[in-house]
Formats: sequence, structure tokens, C-alpha cells
Amino acid sequence: MTRTKLRWGIIGPGRIAHSFARDIVDVGNAELVAVASRDLRRAREFAQSYGLRRVHESYNALFEDHGVDAVYVATPHSLHLDHCSQALRQGKAVLSEKPLVTSPDECRQLTRVARESGRYLMEGMWTWYLPAVQRALEWYREGRIGSLLHVKSDFGYPLPYSENLREYDALVGGGSVLEMGIYPVAIARLFIGRSPESTQVLGRRAPNGVENDVVAMCDYGDCIATLATSFRVKLQNWTYVIGTEGYIAIPDFWRAERCMLYQLDECIDTFSDGRHTLGFNYEVGEVSADILAGRTESGLIPLSTSLALQNDMWAIRAAIHGY
Repeated sequence: MTRTKLRWGIIGPGRIAHSFARDIVDVGNAELVAVASRDLRRAREFAQSYGLRRVHESYNALFEDHGVDAVYVATPHSLHLDHCSQALRQGKAVLSEKPLVTSPDECRQLTRVARESGRYLMEGMWTWYLPAVQRALEWYREGRIGSLLHVKSDFGYPLPYSENLREYDALVGGGSVLEMGIYPVAIARLFIGRSPESTQVLGRRAPNGVENDVVAMCDYGDCIATLATSFRVKLQNWTYVIGTEGYIAIPDFWRAERCMLYQLDECIDTFSDGRHTLGFNYEVGEVSADILAGRTESGLIPLSTSLALQNDMWAIRAAIHGY
């Protein structure tokens, strides 16, 4: 019998895993059935919150669970290469939180594992699936803002410095570019579709040398992207896609619920999705459909896109740190 519902398991029951678990109940072709944590108490508490019967004290136990079809990897990004590789080799489809890994080389390694296993792997760029972002992309492709000249996007929230915070730990991929900067880097790629020809970067560092405030100006030849990310301040967290005949504004683009189309100062069109979910359900539904259909890669976010994002972020980080 053909399966109509994909059975998901989660490893790493932290904040983002709770978002996934809350929204999957609104997805018709998917269900959450299992959780694993190295802290059994956390796994049991998570399972109790969402009515899960399958609780594992090790990640490998979940990877070996025949009642799980796909794994959502919600562990820190410095561990993704190892955890995703293990899951793929055990025959599981994998949706990994972003960033997929911490370097272009790791991305190439993980891509090889996915190809060898023949299993599905995708980076969880949930923002790209949001209806407001997709509507903004439609307006742009329909030519409603003319020729693209600028993309402006930033994402930042204050995160007081502490040597004990994972986000500031250089040994586990800490720094604002991988942690938050992937959002503006990715939205620029969604609209522009390629890497910049050159990038100029201004960055500030925390006491331990990890970047905590970054502005990058990316030159694509025919257009420019100005991207920013910060642990030091709350940024506006909007994206503007600006053309010769108008512009698109996407408030809180990383979790976008609406977008607006402008000609000069006049708003000529608006869109609001009116959703009651956080927005993860759109990604989960599409990824589940991919896997149920036997696909091994996403059409929206293929592994080549994940490698391109890693290259773009690496260029920004290299300009700051000199590697």
C-alpha cells in the first residue's frame, strides 16, 4: 500500500523543534511520531507535550527506528554533518535545520553522503516556502517592479556576549553570519539567483573574536545587495526588493506573513496569508510530498543552493577573519 503520511522523528528537542512540532499538526501528509535526545528527561518532556509514544535516549536509536521515515535534525549546526550523515546512512530522509553545515567543504562532504545513500536531504530554509515570500517572488517575476537594482535585507537580535553561549563559540560555528546572517544571504539569492561578483564587508567582533555585527555590500554587476546581521542590536528585519518601476517590502521577512508592492510612495498591492501557524507547516508539507513521491532532492532548495549559500557566507566570514 502506498504511504500517504510521512512519519517524522526529531533529534534535538530545543526551541526550533517545538516550532516544528506545533506546526506539523496542520500538515495533512505528515505526522510526528518520535523524538530523541541525549538527555532522556528532555526527550520525555517533549514527547509528553506532543503525545509521542516513541522516545529515544540516543540519536542512533531513532535512526534505526523502522517506524520513522524521515528525521528533522534540530541540533546545533556544528553537529549537522555528523548527525545528517548517520541518518542518511541508516536509510532515513533528512530535513536539517539551517545552516545545513558550517563550511563549503562540509557541504560537499554531506552532499556526497546523500548521493551515495540515495536518500532525500534538504536544508530547512522554511522562509522560502512562506506564502508572502512566494507572492513577493511572483510579483518580481511578473515584472511588476521592473529591472532589479537593489536588495536590502537584515536580520539581527541583541544577544549579550557570554563565553558560555553556543552562538559565541567559534569552535562550534558561532558568530552572527551562520546563526542569523543566513536569512538575508538566502533571501538575496532567492531573488537574484546567483553569487555576487564581489563583496565588501564591514564587521565587528565580540571579545573572543567571533563576528557579532556585520554589513556586506554585494555587487552582482547589474544589481546590488546590502545585507546585515547582528548580535549587538535589533535590526529592522525587513527585506526590500527594489527595481526601476517600484519595490516590494517584506516585513519580518524571515517569518513573513505579508508583503506590499509600491510604486514610488503609493502602495498598489498587498498580500497577507492570515495563517494561524508559525509557518513551518508549508515547508513540512512540501518536503513530505517530495519524499513520499520518491524524490531525493528538493526542487526549491536543491543541495547546489545550499553549497552556494555556504560559499556566500564563507566569503563574508573570510573578509572579516582573513581566512
